[in-house]
Amino acid sequence: MSAEETSRLSAPERREQILAAAAIVFGERGYAGGTTDAIARQAGVSQAYVVRMFGSKEKLFRASALRAADKVGHAFRDTIATFNGDEDAEQKTLALAAAYTSLVADRGILLTLLHLFALGHDDTLGPLARECFLDTYRIARDEAGLTPEEANAFFARGMLTTVMLAMRLPDDAANPYASELMSCTFGELTTDLITLSQGQVPIDTSGR
Repeated sequence: MSAEETSRLSAPERREQILAAAAIVFGERGYAGGTTDAIARQAGVSQAYVVRMFGSKEKLFRASALRAADKVGHAFRDTIATFNGDEDAEQKTLALAAAYTSLVADRGILLTLLHLFALGHDDTLGPLARECFLDTYRIARDEAGLTPEEANAFFARGMLTTVMLAMRLPDDAANPYASELMSCTFGELTTDLITLSQGQVPIDTSGR
């Protein structure tokens, strides 16, 4: 048996470890630039173990993208579960926005989804991109109870949020225009977002 197989981690735990590493690598390098070798180094396992567990880079990327989408969905559902039925649309969207931005510390989640959406033209990954996006939209519509117009506004701001975080705009918070844009977009969450973004974990130098 390999060292990975004889370690104390269970197979599901090892799978999560590899997917967390994949989010970091794919998030920074994208699908084309990410390799199973870099992901294995980031996870501290052998490349052979990664390939044996997932089969191919494409299957690993799919699993990583689904993990990212699932984390957003779970964050939304956990928030929706706290609603008592008296919230208006603004209260709902603010709560959902806070749930989304709470994921910022795991930069790979948001970047992996951005890379997935950019592959909309791909015959294999394009359908997955649309499925993940529309599943999240359905949660906002059917489970949070937003109207199409309310959901549209919420997703528009959410995509702006994702792009701003992808370019690490909080790093330039001292710039008055960056500060102004973040304040308009994030409101009272701005300070928390800057703090969370500072905790984002980059790819390990050994995996570059």
